[in-house]
Amino acid sequence: MILHILHAELAGPASLFVTFSDGCDATVDLRPLLSGPVFEPLLDPNMFAKFTVDPVCKTVCWPNGADLAPEAIRSLIPAEQEFGEPRIVPKGSSTRP
Repeated sequence: MILHILHAELAGPASLFVTFSDGCDATVDLRPLLSGPVFEPLLDPNMFAKFTVDPVCKTVCWPNGADLAPEAIRSLIPAEQEFGEPRIVPKGSSTRP
């Protein structure tokens, strides 16, 4: 199964609340992925907040051309917190961590 991002919301200066196509919802701090010339501008909270979810590729992207694959974002969620832990909310739930 190919992993997609169905929805993302700003959750902090470098964090998103992300809904994945496999039913996992999580608040993810993306700072560990924000290095290098394309990603470093995203450390500015104003630039980071300009993200969108690409409607075709289902990735998170920014106006400067930076994008993050769902798998890269998902890799930041510790395995023990993937399902049932406080950072994860079952699909369809209105309660966020």
